[in-house]
Amino acid sequence: MNTRLYNARIMSMADGSKVTDGEIWIENDRISYVGNAAAADDISKKGIKFDIQKDCRGNVLMPSFKNAHTHSAMTGMRSYADDMPLWDWLSTKIFPLEAKLTNEDVYEFSKLAMLEYLAGGVTAVFDMYQAPDETARACREMGIRFVGCCDINKFGPDFSEVEKRYKRLNTDDGFSKYFVGFHAEYTCTKELLKDLSDLAAQLGSPVFTHNSETRKEVDECIERHGMTPTQLFESLDMFRNGGGGYHCVYLTDEDIEVFKKHDLTIVTNPGSNTKLASGIAPITKYLDNGINIAIGTDGPSSNNSLDMFREMFLVTGLAKLHDMDAAAAVPSKVLEMATVNGSRCMGLQDSDVLAPGKKADIIMIDMHQPNMQPINNIADNIVYSGSRANVIMTMCDGVIRYENGEFLGDVDAEKIYDTANRIMNKYRE
Repeated sequence: MNTRLYNARIMSMADGSKVTDGEIWIENDRISYVGNAAAADDISKKGIKFDIQKDCRGNVLMPSFKNAHTHSAMTGMRSYADDMPLWDWLSTKIFPLEAKLTNEDVYEFSKLAMLEYLAGGVTAVFDMYQAPDETARACREMGIRFVGCCDINKFGPDFSEVEKRYKRLNTDDGFSKYFVGFHAEYTCTKELLKDLSDLAAQLGSPVFTHNSETRKEVDECIERHGMTPTQLFESLDMFRNGGGGYHCVYLTDEDIEVFKKHDLTIVTNPGSNTKLASGIAPITKYLDNGINIAIGTDGPSSNNSLDMFREMFLVTGLAKLHDMDAAAAVPSKVLEMATVNGSRCMGLQDSDVLAPGKKADIIMIDMHQPNMQPINNIADNIVYSGSRANVIMTMCDGVIRYENGEFLGDVDAEKIYDTANRIMNKYRE
């Protein structure tokens, strides 16, 4: 399938948020040309026959968003347990319900999340949840890239399952990857963490986990081990193959040095951290230290949204409040976090920018809406005034999965909604 997207504004992210006029050609799953319209005159000479040609009408083509931390199947728990501190929320509401979920429940709830991702321009998710095979299955069926991270803790699954998942879910087709990981320091024993470190070294896998999300988490880790979570993981040689941490609201200067030493990624989750009153991550400090920062929504029960536009605005807005500096975390940097940096974090180097040879993971932003006008600065418009409603096309692997409010392919959105409600009605009884 060959596709031509012409008469477009292109923000390739290969050169920051710079925008140029031109078109993009796609041959099967990869981009073959990004450039000016003059090349269109040579189409016949190049022997290219396009199956699809779309006039973009001056709309923006850019790399799709990469949701670098989420728990997709928690869509079922959206608005189920709100307005509670993190630990009370987890221990009294979330963990008990999760213990009842079947694999099929995880699959169905994940499909609901996929709809929200596609409608918001997300084509790859870094998911941490139970029954990852079911989320991976939902991703594959809906045409989204799955990157998984193990959620093991002292309550399960069996340690042997980590390696089995790693070997089962790392595929060669670019649609499924899996890394060693664990829920958090406070839900794991030191012995389990040491075993995970050894396994990661054996497999050559990076390691990811929830890290320093709350002040309580950090203080209690210091009480238990005499060091912060990051320093504990470093003492266990956890990051010899890289990796990163989710949230990272309360990193010390020493922790930051560990992140720099191992080239780790911080995945910030401002929506969830705001709603759970966990705190504000010092984004400017991390940027100043050259740390790779990606953006995640966290789960749709703590957020309660899977909207990367909202997360982007919160990244910059909260950074400005934290620093009391209106120039903090400018939109061009935030767009890099949501696209290029997320790809790097997730090992999706072929999906980071729009360039020949890269995967055709592309979204189109509708500039013919009031919140995108006037066009003084497109990057600023997207981050400060953009919304999911501005996404009018989502393409993954060269296939258009969502366009003009419709989910394409064999997708019955209403059936997915009905199934999710039926499952939760059972658990609420």
